[in-house]
Amino acid sequence: MNNKQTYLISKRVMDVLLSSTGLAIFFPLLLIIAVVIRFRLGPPILFRQVRPGLNCQPFILYKFRTMTDQYDENGILFADSRRLTKLGNFLRRTSLDELPELFNVVKGDMSLVGPRPLLMRYVPYYTEKENIRHSVRPGITGLAQISGRNHLCWDERLEMDIKYVEQKSVLIDLKILFKTIISVIKREGVVDAPDTMMLNLDQERSFKRVDRF
Repeated sequence: MNNKQTYLISKRVMDVLLSSTGLAIFFPLLLIIAVVIRFRLGPPILFRQVRPGLNCQPFILYKFRTMTDQYDENGILFADSRRLTKLGNFLRRTSLDELPELFNVVKGDMSLVGPRPLLMRYVPYYTEKENIRHSVRPGITGLAQISGRNHLCWDERLEMDIKYVEQKSVLIDLKILFKTIISVIKREGVVDAPDTMMLNLDQERSFKRVDRF
């Protein structure tokens, strides 16, 4: 068994053990949050969205719902910043909205640590080097999340993802998990509605392509 196989097996064992333990410990909290969302926002309780996973294979990501489904007169959803509720704001600031992703980890869709699974529509906009982020399972947390989270620009975030993939190890994963816990406690790098701070990746890079011509 080579070092790569040893790492992959060790990482998967750690993912299953820690995520299963987390689900058992936080089950009462998960239940309470689900009930509160049901009565405050109505169904559905979970936000489900298709995201690119390992080798860009699509999977359904689970999160607690934090926004309303408000549309304008043309049937277009309002911006995230307008649809985000007070409850949703609290869940995001405490990262509690991410707890259902532990189910994704148990299923094997995700890992505890890795590049965040971004939107499917972003895939064509990655450079060849940035696409390396899809050579590993996406994570609940990652190097970018402990290095500034939503305060990083897209180029910085994706550079952090590349760095993680190139340097990945069980020790690095443990360090990232520890720093993530500290960041969550301190609520570092959290932005209520990221769309108020920066463009979506596809928008930003579309504008850059236009500027070249």
